[in-house]
Amino acid sequence: MKKTHFAVIGAGNGGQSISAHLALKGYKVNLYNRSYDKLKPIIEKGGINLEGEIEGFGKLNLITDDLKTAIEGTEVILVTVPASAHLKLAEKLLPYLKNDQIVILNPGRTGGALEFYNVFKKREDLKSIIAETDTFLYACRAHEGNAKIYKVKDVVSVAAIPSTKTKEIVDILNEPFGIFTPARNVLETSFNNFGAIFHPTPTLLNAARIETTKGNFQYYIDGISPSVTKILEKIDKERMKVANALGINVVSAEVWLKETYNADGNDLYEAIQNTKAYIGLYAPSDLQCRYIFEDVPMSLVPISSIGRQLGIRTKTIDSIIHLASIIHGIDYWTLGRNPEKLGIKGMNADEIMRFVEMGKKEVTVA
Repeated sequence: MKKTHFAVIGAGNGGQSISAHLALKGYKVNLYNRSYDKLKPIIEKGGINLEGEIEGFGKLNLITDDLKTAIEGTEVILVTVPASAHLKLAEKLLPYLKNDQIVILNPGRTGGALEFYNVFKKREDLKSIIAETDTFLYACRAHEGNAKIYKVKDVVSVAAIPSTKTKEIVDILNEPFGIFTPARNVLETSFNNFGAIFHPTPTLLNAARIETTKGNFQYYIDGISPSVTKILEKIDKERMKVANALGINVVSAEVWLKETYNADGNDLYEAIQNTKAYIGLYAPSDLQCRYIFEDVPMSLVPISSIGRQLGIRTKTIDSIIHLASIIHGIDYWTLGRNPEKLGIKGMNADEIMRFVEMGKKEVTVA
């Protein structure tokens, strides 16, 4: 059976790790990155050294900073860039995509697939499939062609727009990985986005520590104390309240740690402390990091703005967005994803649900 030809977009931690893993499994992989300098050490090696839970050298088919060349002839395009770059990437991909190419966001954060779909609608002739995962499949780090996979997650959910295409995506991804399960739709993957819970708040509440130590502490183990956990629990409840209003069943952060990392505890704090995959993962070295510039506008803002459209207040989430906007000097409310950017402005919960399941707004005939 012919193996899928993958293009991986983004040569960061996730992009290098998944490229090497796929190559080790015998798949043809093209790796793209916008910055050529980041690709130089990978080009010199001809691939990526992988260590940790998976070891070996992944020889890549193509390593390039030319987006058109990177996706040409590929069947599946795996997007691993920060969600803050999704909109511009979708617009850049649009002219080059061929019918039946599949684009999968790893992950979409909150509303990633909807944002891509809203862009792709500009080409009426295009029949590409857009999908997103709820989380990235590894805890990993990478630098200059050397990647380390600390842990392959036990399960990752994925969904497509329209949701009838989800099984096709699951089958393709499980050929190399075997850990993907179908979500009901992209609302489920978007609202089971735990980066929204675990990234912005601990970073902001450890701001002084990050700035004075350059992130020289274990982010999850040392940076999430019992008091920080109380705020995470409040944000988690607000996330679930908006999801439930949409008709989506989501799990709590504590349950997710159990399902994903087999981490137990009497409460969320203990579960975090007992997550072995978090041991050795250090904090960002400064506050100009994706835990803020990605997860605030692309995770928290859409949760809040969709909640507002449905008449639900998210006071704790809103306070974190406000603090991040002050620290970065950026209006994340304006920059972030909102119902208009996601193509669901003015829809009620039932209309949003039908839209993600059908891929189009249902028209009522009088």
